[in-house]
Amino acid sequence: MFFGPVAVQEAAGGILGHSLAVGDERFRKGRLLSAEDVAALAAAGHSRIHIARLDDDDLPEDEAARRIATTAAGPGARPAAAFTGRANLYAETAGLVVVDAARLTALNALDEALTVATLANHDIVEPGQMLATVKIIPFAAPKTVIAQGEALLREGGPLVRIAPFRPCAVGLVLTRVAKTKDSVLAKTEQAVAIRLGRLGSRIAASRTVPHEEPAIAAAIRDLKAAGCAPILVFGASATVDRGDVVPAGLVAAGGTVAYFGMPVDPGNLLVLGRHGEVPVIGVPGCARSPKLNGFDWVLQRLCAGLDVTPRDIMGMGLGGLLKEIPSRPMPRDNADRPTPARPPSRPRIAILVLAAGLSSRFGDSHKLLAELDGRPLIRHVIDNALQTDHRPVLLVTGHQAEAVAAAAGNRDRIAVAHNPDYASGMASSLRTGLAALPSDIDGALICLGDMPDVPPAVLEQLVSAFNPTEGRAICLPSHKGKRGNPVLWGAQFFPDLSRLAGDAGARSLFMPHADWICDVAVDHPGILQDYDTPAMLAARGLTAR
Repeated sequence: MFFGPVAVQEAAGGILGHSLAVGDERFRKGRLLSAEDVAALAAAGHSRIHIARLDDDDLPEDEAARRIATTAAGPGARPAAAFTGRANLYAETAGLVVVDAARLTALNALDEALTVATLANHDIVEPGQMLATVKIIPFAAPKTVIAQGEALLREGGPLVRIAPFRPCAVGLVLTRVAKTKDSVLAKTEQAVAIRLGRLGSRIAASRTVPHEEPAIAAAIRDLKAAGCAPILVFGASATVDRGDVVPAGLVAAGGTVAYFGMPVDPGNLLVLGRHGEVPVIGVPGCARSPKLNGFDWVLQRLCAGLDVTPRDIMGMGLGGLLKEIPSRPMPRDNADRPTPARPPSRPRIAILVLAAGLSSRFGDSHKLLAELDGRPLIRHVIDNALQTDHRPVLLVTGHQAEAVAAAAGNRDRIAVAHNPDYASGMASSLRTGLAALPSDIDGALICLGDMPDVPPAVLEQLVSAFNPTEGRAICLPSHKGKRGNPVLWGAQFFPDLSRLAGDAGARSLFMPHADWICDVAVDHPGILQDYDTPAMLAARGLTAR
């Protein structure tokens, strides 16, 4: 790949290396420069610019990132469309992220052009949370490197996957001595119930017994017979040796102690054991508190269906210092703790389908009811939206509202907002739709009901490009240099969109917000094609009704 400065007249066909101001517009880095772009750059006074030119053995950055992300994604991990050489993986379900650390290191060692960053192994994740990001550093990566990366990722199972939380019926043993207060036992059981509830599990049965080996053994056997797994044993006094009361009670029940102790503080005095196939954990006393401790790490893995071995315990020392220290205070009162930073996640994007227009150029017919391949035109638009995972999908109706809503179908999967002022123009439909959206969304794709040829892949490309923190808060598709629809607007612009009037379209806001615009090149000419007249429909093979 060539990268360097060239005379602007020689830049056609190159990839712009740095963003530049061109009159009232801004050409962003990564733009494939056309002859028209070169003329505009020259007219704006640019004489030499940095560009990249790919060689035959180079793979464009987005294609390289897409291939690595797709191959790296295991069960529960969903790759998003690539943009600017970046492709992210997102969690499809709650659970623990499982990363093959050795192969991740090997992958990052292949070439400096290829980088993959993930969450820490066994981090808890929620649906929609980012798990990993693939970033191609330059504008291309060598084809041989990407092929080597794909081969490495196909060996030994997925690089990144989710171990989903599964509901466990947990057995709980609480031991007591003469001075044990009932309030302590109640607090302990409550702390366990809260922990389990966050993981989708519950206490199925509990036993309170004397702090004696025979009583503990009988309780373990009883809970196992009742189908509980795992079984948690809270001793009234700390376990200080393999031969102490709790581990001895497990052995007396017919179980085994696999490991005693762990390199995590708090949580050192944990007992890892089994009774047949049922994990039995001697829980350290620190787990009576809601604060994070080593027991949490073990419980999370068990509730995600992962085995916990002595070697796993031995490996928990790195990052295992959880104890409060002056340089890293962790207030004991949960209410006093600062709210943790929101984990990186896929933006929540709504899809707003405008279908309220008068269809006045069709006389007595309504273009949105025209049939294509046995489905009404509006149904194609809705079905394309529903093939993404972006929600809600909101249909704004107006003219012939009931017929349009019926033709859209999917009433159990979409929301409908009626615009009674539809005759005043498109702006009123925008206001109606935006007012009906949830308050916590990050942006909205504004789709037109008469554009059935925009595939779901285009919608995904726009969402992947959306990143307000990097200045990409208005994302619009372009095909061969021509801008089309739909447009993705960040929520920060909703007030401006709601102030539009008459038939003023949202595009009137492009110029005052030019610095936020991101052009997304797509291969689909459908972004340029709407159907306003019977002649257009006939050319597409449709029939108005």
